[in-house]
Amino acid sequence: MKKDLVSINDLSRDEIIGLLGKAGELKAELKTKPRLSGADGKMAVLVFEKPSLRTRVTFEVAMRNLSGSALYLGPSDIGMGKRETVADVAKNLSRWVDCIIARVFAHSTVEGLAAEASVPVINALSDDEHPCQILADLLTILDCRGKLEGAVVTWTGDGNNVCNSLMLACGLCGINLRVATPRGFEPPQRYLSRAQEYARKTGAEIRLTYDPAEAARDADFIYTDVWASMGQENEAEQRRKIFRPYQLNKELLSRCRKDCKVLHCLPAHRDEEITADVLDGPQSIVLDQAENRLHAQRALLAVLMGR
Repeated sequence: MKKDLVSINDLSRDEIIGLLGKAGELKAELKTKPRLSGADGKMAVLVFEKPSLRTRVTFEVAMRNLSGSALYLGPSDIGMGKRETVADVAKNLSRWVDCIIARVFAHSTVEGLAAEASVPVINALSDDEHPCQILADLLTILDCRGKLEGAVVTWTGDGNNVCNSLMLACGLCGINLRVATPRGFEPPQRYLSRAQEYARKTGAEIRLTYDPAEAARDADFIYTDVWASMGQENEAEQRRKIFRPYQLNKELLSRCRKDCKVLHCLPAHRDEEITADVLDGPQSIVLDQAENRLHAQRALLAVLMGR
């Protein structure tokens, strides 16, 4: 693997499969060994410009499980790009810690940290990508099917950062992905083109459509996310009207396979992008998905910090 995980593009298919295999091993070990090795005595710093439940807790717990520790720095602690440059932050932190885990707005911020830091940098979310979430998603699909290749996944809603990373990973891993968004809310062409380039090599199909019902037909997994991400709060009301036909509800779920599983990266706005009866229903595996953030990130930390 490269020194950093800034984008899914930093991983090859074999590296993804390797990480998922390690995550599965660590997940099984955790049942009998509450504390494992992998980051013995090492320190990670969480540099967060955005609030978090799953990302913060799973990374802190992951470090403790691996016999390391973590330090949290919130939005008011540093002021990257204002009080200090991103480069200065990266160089200083590299003298004190063994890994930088960054949850930021601008993707260029995490790119800048990776360029200037001498320790591994992990993108724990940026406005362009969410690679750690996608590793957990792939682990969840693998847990359900036993293999990734040939799975049919539907994405309904906004072509956002999670969608971008999902497209890349599906292309790399041979997963068929249908992305249904309203016009004007498609994922960026550079992500779609790269994902389709990967898919041509793995025999998968990455397809964009504006019809959620067509996208959902015979899907093995159907996935959605909030309609207005952090930083888009002023657009929330307008987006509710535009995205209403893309809601993941029982009617849309009925278009999928009978055993289709429901995914959501959380937090969820119940009865907006997903109805409560679907989110809490028997086909929902969102809590398994959330748990797998811990296992996927433990594997990632063990690989990056265990060199």
